[in-house]
Amino acid sequence: MDIGQPAGISANASDRPSRLRVTRRIIGRAAAVVIGGALLVVAGSWLMKQFTHIHVDDARIAADMVVLSSRMPGWVTEITVAEGDSVSQGTVILTIDQRIAALDLRNVEAQLAGVAARRAELEARIVMIDHQTASQGEAQRARVEAAEAALAGAEAQFELARADFTRAQELVTTGAGTRARFDQSRAALDSGRQAVLARRADLTNARATLTEVNAAREQLNVLRRQLDTLAAEEASLSAQRERAALDLADRRIVMPFNGRVDRVFVDPGEYVTPGQRLLMVHDPDAVRVDANVKETDIRHFRPGRRVTVTVDAYPGVVLDGTVDRVGQAATSEFALLPNPNPSGNFTKISQRLPVRIRVPQEQEQGRLRPGMMVEVEASIRD
Repeated sequence: MDIGQPAGISANASDRPSRLRVTRRIIGRAAAVVIGGALLVVAGSWLMKQFTHIHVDDARIAADMVVLSSRMPGWVTEITVAEGDSVSQGTVILTIDQRIAALDLRNVEAQLAGVAARRAELEARIVMIDHQTASQGEAQRARVEAAEAALAGAEAQFELARADFTRAQELVTTGAGTRARFDQSRAALDSGRQAVLARRADLTNARATLTEVNAAREQLNVLRRQLDTLAAEEASLSAQRERAALDLADRRIVMPFNGRVDRVFVDPGEYVTPGQRLLMVHDPDAVRVDANVKETDIRHFRPGRRVTVTVDAYPGVVLDGTVDRVGQAATSEFALLPNPNPSGNFTKISQRLPVRIRVPQEQEQGRLRPGMMVEVEASIRD
């Protein structure tokens, strides 16, 4: 001990490190107890969850990927979208050369216009011939009736002249009549005969003219048959016009729904063939979760069951999902190379069945994209 230093001060200074060590030891033990308790709670919670929940990590975001193509060949003249663009339904996103299709459509429309002009001409001729022959027919029928009446009068006059001639002839034979009277009656008879012949000729002429008028009216039937032929031709041309218009419209690829462009397979200037892939699109509002669930756990994934979905891309985000449908066959049944087990050796492996889960896209405002990996949890409690 140094001379002049108080004894109490030296004792307190020597005890201070020991008290610090004790305090630290106590704090360390308390921290260990707290951490151990937390770990026990976490482990217990994890174990409880393992016994009360089914966890599926073989799941991913899926959507119906629609491949757009054209049934018409030609050069690509314009592409208005790029990969990743959001496009509204009905928007033209790709155009194929339309020049030949437009010319074909104009050609058919010109032919239809010609058919319409011929139809108008035939209808006008039908109206004109109908009016003309109708009036001519009425006039000729009146002439025929007049000729028949004139013939009847001439025949009556002829019969009267013949009777008068017969009496005059008898009187001359008996000497009671004069020769002059006989000559007059014979002249009247000849005149009556000629009048009958003339009236018969007039009647024959009137009837022939009426026949010509009726024949002229038959042209109406011929013209109507031509109209029927034009109707068939017009129907054929109308079908050709619709086909040409369809060919022209099919050279413009439009967005079939409100969606997003995933891939563009061609560039402007390329020549494409019918059925060739042009673009790939999907509807971001119709995404879903496709999971492969073990057959031993499939009973917990009945349609309508609520599940939770976590997305690897967004840690901490938990989505609510609903089981939509459960596959009716294991995924192994769709393998390209089936395993018939010809050797007889068998190792039992749990099969998996596809499960589709509905996840409202609005929960993540369109951030869920096809192909993203997710994990699905379902409670085993009903």
